[in-house]
Amino acid sequence: MTEPDAIQRRWARVVGFSYLFALAPAVFAEFYVSGRLVSDNAIVTAQNIIAHERLFRLGIASNLLVFATDVLLVTALYIVLERVNRRLALLATFFRLIETTILIVAALNDFYVLRLLSGASYLTTVNSGELAALARVSIGAHGSAYGIALLLFGFGSPVFCYLWLRSGYIPKPLAVWGLLASVWIGVCAFTFIVFPELTKVITVGYYGGPIFLFELTIGLWLLFKSLRQGTPTTST
Repeated sequence: MTEPDAIQRRWARVVGFSYLFALAPAVFAEFYVSGRLVSDNAIVTAQNIIAHERLFRLGIASNLLVFATDVLLVTALYIVLERVNRRLALLATFFRLIETTILIVAALNDFYVLRLLSGASYLTTVNSGELAALARVSIGAHGSAYGIALLLFGFGSPVFCYLWLRSGYIPKPLAVWGLLASVWIGVCAFTFIVFPELTKVITVGYYGGPIFLFELTIGLWLLFKSLRQGTPTTST
């Protein structure tokens, strides 16, 4: 059996920290802020954002913090798992970094919402109702970007989880759980693109809950237990 070296152990703790650190701001931005400010009514949504602009900006900042942490997470995952299979680790890394890039673009789009609702003088030629509608469309585009990012997550995360499974560095049931939860998110994201009405049936708790539990559990495991003695197969 192959014992993970000191570098892998250090970066495994970075993986654990990153998973745990990103959870709170992600939940705050995508559930608390969005749930409080965004509705199907464009006028109401615009009024909410104008009245609580600081909260909306905190949501953007929280998301940007999550995305920066994601880059650290993916880098750490590659360093820990590339000795299992370097090509697969690279493939997963590329998928996850493209996912993060799309999410950053979605966050930039949120600044466009603020610009539309800023009351700037150059917007006086457009009535408030139209501006509210445009802002609501931009928020919808944010959701669409997240859907595409989840699809890419559904390609990259299962590969990382497969490498966890092969490595023996974490308990196999945990790796299998992560693999299944990651594939499930990818399947749901693809299905929602084709059949958007299913989002009313398969809610975020159903498709996001399993991966949330996996990331919470593996984060705690790697932060406090670190890597187990594994049997990785080195591949270039």
